[in-house]
Amino acid sequence: MVNLEPIHDCVAALDVHLTLVVVCVLRTLPSGEVEAQVREFGGFKRDRRAMAEWVASFKPQAVSMESTGIYWKSPYAALERVGIRAKVVNAQHVAKVEGRKTDICDAQWLAILTRAGLLRSSFIPHENVRHLRQLSRYHTSLTHQLGSEKNRLLKVLGDGGMRLSALVSDPHGKACRQMLDRLLEGATPEQAVVHAGRLKANRTELAASLDHELTDTHVYVAKQIRRHIEVIEQQLAELEQHLIQALRALQPAIDLLLTVPGIDQLSAAKLLVEISAEMHHFGSPGRLAAWCGVCPGNHKSSEKRKRVRTRKGNTHVRSLLVEIANAAVKTRCYFREKFQSLRPRLGHKKSIVAIAHKLIKVVYLMLSRKQCYRDHSTDFEALRTQRNAPRWLRALQKHGLLPTVA
Repeated sequence: MVNLEPIHDCVAALDVHLTLVVVCVLRTLPSGEVEAQVREFGGFKRDRRAMAEWVASFKPQAVSMESTGIYWKSPYAALERVGIRAKVVNAQHVAKVEGRKTDICDAQWLAILTRAGLLRSSFIPHENVRHLRQLSRYHTSLTHQLGSEKNRLLKVLGDGGMRLSALVSDPHGKACRQMLDRLLEGATPEQAVVHAGRLKANRTELAASLDHELTDTHVYVAKQIRRHIEVIEQQLAELEQHLIQALRALQPAIDLLLTVPGIDQLSAAKLLVEISAEMHHFGSPGRLAAWCGVCPGNHKSSEKRKRVRTRKGNTHVRSLLVEIANAAVKTRCYFREKFQSLRPRLGHKKSIVAIAHKLIKVVYLMLSRKQCYRDHSTDFEALRTQRNAPRWLRALQKHGLLPTVA
């Protein structure tokens, strides 16, 4: 074995695959010798339970596991049920010398590194939060699917000669949906324009854009897509409600995040599901930013720092932070000023990633200090007062609490 200075007397390491879990236990005997025991287990529930009980019988001081994909989750949960919180390590951090690549060698090498305390654990939230990740990520997947279905509907209608999107910024708004439903039911464009509501487009041009050459096949496919869109929207509403209700215990943290420009109730809930409300797992704002994948890479050679791509990280958090950053730069706040100063030099996309980097650092400090967001460049209280003062004055005059000005 590799001669590394040990800091643990008994450790266990798992190399996890779909239907195979190889476990290596290293322990120091009273005589001072190191004993290695290796066993292989299957991937089914009974096998995982037997594996967890066998590992727990040694009372290890540290347990590490390496796996790609999602195969590590079930063995990790089995160990968690017997009171063992294992370290899930990055496969790149335990790369061994090429030439002896077997599952048993992987488990043994992982155990040697664990015994020497050379491995850093990945951030794994508690079981209840891991379950909520299923809701959050499925909601995101359905949102993407909803966008695809809306685009598909426009293509079907465009194939039939309809050009509604040329005049309307949101062809899936309430008024447009009512007009499309009437058209698919057989109404004429002039009859459908009656439901245009407050659309700014000229009614004559709107009727001309709705004039079409839809065949029976076009109408049938469009109706199926419209029905599918309604089903997805209902599912999204139910998932959102369920997710927010499940996070009632974290409502104080959600209230803190709602003070950040660009963050709403749903994005706050999704962010907490991914990073949790406890920041001690990450240690510093920079490490959290690197974990989220919005931290710039580091490539320095000969005292010159070269430009590199952002580091790999949690893709779910990265996409969420980019959405929040795009919303934040449209409000009157520090992030908008910073974005406007970066965009001429970096362009839109890189500037948005830079704003996402700053946002996650702000979130770290807020959750660590339990403090609301304060913008040094914008007085939000004055903005709210300026926006709502006329309505407040009208209400006071209506109820006789303020004299009416002649």
